[in-house]
Amino acid sequence: MSEAATLKLRGLRKSFGEQVVLGGIDLDIPLGSHTTVIGKSGTGKSVLLKCISGLMEADAGTVTANGSEGAPPCSYMFQQNALFDSMTVEENIALPLREKGKAKKAEIEKRVSSLLEQLELSAARKKYPAELSGGMQKRVALARALVTNPEIILFDEPTTGLDPQRKYRVFDMIRSYRKRFGFTVIMVSHDVPEVFEISDRIAWLDGGEIKYWGTPDALLSDSPEDLKLFLTPQLSTE
Repeated sequence: MSEAATLKLRGLRKSFGEQVVLGGIDLDIPLGSHTTVIGKSGTGKSVLLKCISGLMEADAGTVTANGSEGAPPCSYMFQQNALFDSMTVEENIALPLREKGKAKKAEIEKRVSSLLEQLELSAARKKYPAELSGGMQKRVALARALVTNPEIILFDEPTTGLDPQRKYRVFDMIRSYRKRFGFTVIMVSHDVPEVFEISDRIAWLDGGEIKYWGTPDALLSDSPEDLKLFLTPQLSTE
């Protein structure tokens, strides 16, 4: 994999007081792929996403791609969608472009209308989030993430609080739109093993370190014993 095709994390560290959350993360993520970060609650998975996106500043380490420091243009999808209740669907989607202030009104309207059509949301453009189903809210949040044409979308627990059927719908949405739009997915999820079906790589974060990095198919055969112990209770419930 060439330098230009890989997002490289080197020595990422983050602490809160004396608590070390990220103890020096090294990871090569192929651009265009889907990587899912798994691990116990409170191990720093969301902190890792925020350090990659720039929402949080790491104490040390670098994120590079295409020979330049920093991640390529990326968007962040929060656990609960973070839609603004007082804004319509089209206003929520347009918000990132309006905040940047660089796109003209006609360009904003064109890009928003295109995404509304592609994500089958045109009929809901004047509605408010409270009037939408949970699945439609996810699509609105994805449309807002896509409106800036990011190379990477970071998903922080996108299926939190959803029943199994709705979880699969969200995962299918992410898989199909990644294929259509070509963005890189870096996701945090507790949904093991469901998430293995849509992921190209799995990264296991434990004790502030990436202790496993590989394909879902190789996960059980090649992973260390402590990861197998972590996975066994979740796999046995399926």
